[in-house]
Amino acid sequence: MSELTPITPDSNSEASDRTAKTRQLLGMKGAAPGETSIWKIRLQLMKPITWIPLIWGVVCGAASSGNYTWTLENVLKAAACMLLSGPLLTGYTQTLNDFYDREIDAINEPYRPIPSGAISVPQVVSQIIFLFIAGISLSFVLDLWAGHEFPNVTVLAIFGSFIAFIYSAPPLKLKQNGWLGNYALGASYIALPWWAGHALFGELNWKIIVITLIYSWAGLGIAIVNDFKSVEGDRQLGLQSLPVMFGIDKAAWICVVMIDVFQGLIAAYLVSIHENLYAAILVLLIIPQITFQDMYFLRDPLKNDVKYQASAQPFLVLGMLVAGLALGHAGI
Repeated sequence: MSELTPITPDSNSEASDRTAKTRQLLGMKGAAPGETSIWKIRLQLMKPITWIPLIWGVVCGAASSGNYTWTLENVLKAAACMLLSGPLLTGYTQTLNDFYDREIDAINEPYRPIPSGAISVPQVVSQIIFLFIAGISLSFVLDLWAGHEFPNVTVLAIFGSFIAFIYSAPPLKLKQNGWLGNYALGASYIALPWWAGHALFGELNWKIIVITLIYSWAGLGIAIVNDFKSVEGDRQLGLQSLPVMFGIDKAAWICVVMIDVFQGLIAAYLVSIHENLYAAILVLLIIPQITFQDMYFLRDPLKNDVKYQASAQPFLVLGMLVAGLALGHAGI
């Protein structure tokens, strides 16, 4: 009979420390200070965990174009667009946000690189400038590569960078307004990379723009989830996030209604264009999201926000791809 290895306090502590360091590197809640490598600190500022939805949005846009084929050139184009939407411009957005949020992070997340003193303000500014220039340059290369007469991807990159700036920076600082700021964030995570992927492989048109902007209201709900971790600091600094405006419980309900209803509207639209199979799959992907909302988020949004996101968001992003494939199949 084999013996089980005992779990000692030291082994628990080591496992906890590894988890905290991983969270720190990815830019997640529950991190710990102490990182000394400047490159890891710079990566932490860029919050790699937030790149995933943007990268996925490019995939959805390529699918909705109806023109994507599995050639080496198309794979390389898509990978370059993912680099643009994820590490470069999302990294720019997150670094910019940390720069302007350094006071509130000192209250909510003091382990973040700037309030912890792990990186200097001039170093942060240089990182913002580098990521912005690299992103705009790559977007221009993508337009040349795709043979665009009008630089669609470059315009989208500049527009997205501008939205990121006014979201974080005064005097507008859209994030001070719970509705406007969260919708800007939701649209940036769903619509913008979707438009870029679609424009790279097809012709971006008003129908795709409108449909993805509607879908972005579900993204607004996801953005609200992120507000629960900083509700105390938001109150102290007068930021009007939805949990501050409406209270924890009511904001949680607003969040889940936005997520579910607007996905449902997209499913209804797919039925209206006779893409019934895709609509049925999308509805089936909404059901587990509702289940996890009841199991985790609505019961304790402050405690279970990360657990809910990890459980439910894979179904939301799969639903985005289903919608993209349906639109591409219908030739929208």
